[in-house]
Amino acid sequence: MTWEITWALILGFALSAVVQAIVRKSTVVRLLGDDRPRTLLRASALGAASSSCSYAAVALARSLFRKGADFTAAMAFEIASTNLVVELGVILALLMGWQFTAAEFTGGPVMILVLAVVFRLTLREPLVRQAREQAGRGLAGSMEGHAAMDMSVRRQGSFARRLLSGEGLTSVAHVFVMEWAAIARDLAIGLFVAGAVAAWVPDAFWGAFFFDGHPLASKLWGPLIGPVVALLSFVCSIGNVPLAVVLWKGGISFGGVVAFLFADLLILPVLNIYRRYYGARMALYLLGAFYAAMVVAGYAVEFVFGGLGLIPDQADARIPTAGISWDYTTWLNIVFLLVGAALVIRFWRTGGIPMLRMMGGAPEGPDGQGGVRGHDGGPAR
Repeated sequence: MTWEITWALILGFALSAVVQAIVRKSTVVRLLGDDRPRTLLRASALGAASSSCSYAAVALARSLFRKGADFTAAMAFEIASTNLVVELGVILALLMGWQFTAAEFTGGPVMILVLAVVFRLTLREPLVRQAREQAGRGLAGSMEGHAAMDMSVRRQGSFARRLLSGEGLTSVAHVFVMEWAAIARDLAIGLFVAGAVAAWVPDAFWGAFFFDGHPLASKLWGPLIGPVVALLSFVCSIGNVPLAVVLWKGGISFGGVVAFLFADLLILPVLNIYRRYYGARMALYLLGAFYAAMVVAGYAVEFVFGGLGLIPDQADARIPTAGISWDYTTWLNIVFLLVGAALVIRFWRTGGIPMLRMMGGAPEGPDGQGGVRGHDGGPAR
C-alpha cells in the first residue's frame, strides 16, 4: 500500500503547499464571517486547498474561529480540509477505484449542508459564546503550532511571479515539509493497522459484522457503524484510507465506507481536543452533530450511487500485495521522490528546522493574532 500511494501523496501535498503559499490566513478569516450559503461554499473551497491533517485542520479551524470567523463556517472549513483534498481523492482512486473518489467529493458537500442545517436548528448562541471564551484561553492541542504558522508569500504580483520567486519556492518547501510532518504519524499507524487487520482478522468476522449477504441490512447498518469503527481506530486523515480498503473487502457497504472516511474528525484524540478547545458541552454537541451528518451523507451516497449503478463489485476488492515492479507506479514514485527531495533540501537550507520544532505547540497571542512567521516576518528565503 505504501508503494502504491507514495507518488500521489507527494503530488497532493505539493499542490496543497502551492495554494497555502499564496493564500494568506488573514484573507481566509475575512471571508468566513457568517454562515450564509455563499460563505459556506467559500469555506469548503478554502478548506479543500488547505491541510489534510485532521489535527492541523482542527487546530486551524479553532484559530479561525478565535480570530472572528463564524463557527459554522469554521467547521465547514475543517470538514473540507480533511475530506475534500486532492491527495485523498487520488489515493482513494488508486487503492479503491474512482467511484470512491466521486463518492467522497459528493458526500462531503452533503455532510457540510446537513451540518449547517443542524447548527441552524439546534445550536444556541450561549453555547457558541462559551465555546469562543474557551477557545480564547489558548489551550494548546496537537498541531497548534502548525495551525498558527502563516507561511504565505508577502510580495505582490501575479500568481506565477509570486510562486516562482525565491520567497515563493521557499514557502512551498516549508509548507510541504510541515504537512508531511503533520500526517506522518497517522499515515504510518494507518498503514500498520490496515496491514495487521488484513493479515490477522478473518474475512468471516467482517462478513458477519457488516451483514454481508444481507443487502438491505448491510446498507442500513454500514453508515451507522462506519463512524463508530473510525472513532475507535485512533486513525485519522489519509491514514484511514488503507483501513477503508480492508473494511470494503470485508463487506461494509459503500455508504459505510464513505461514513467511515468522514469520521476522521471524530476519533477519540480529536474529541479530546474539541473538549480542550471549546469545552465539554460543545465537544459532546459536535460528536452528535458530526455523527448525524456523516450518517446522512453515507445514506445519500449509497442511494445516489446505487441508483446510478456506480457502486463497484466488492468481489473485485483487493489489498495491494504485488510488491515493487517496473511499472508506471515505480516511475512516478521515482519522479515525485526527486521532487520531494528537492523541496526537503530547500526547506533544510532556508531555516526550516527551527520552525519544524515549533509546529507541535506554538501558542498564539492572547488576542488570537499571534502565530509563527519566518525570521523576517515572512518565510526564510
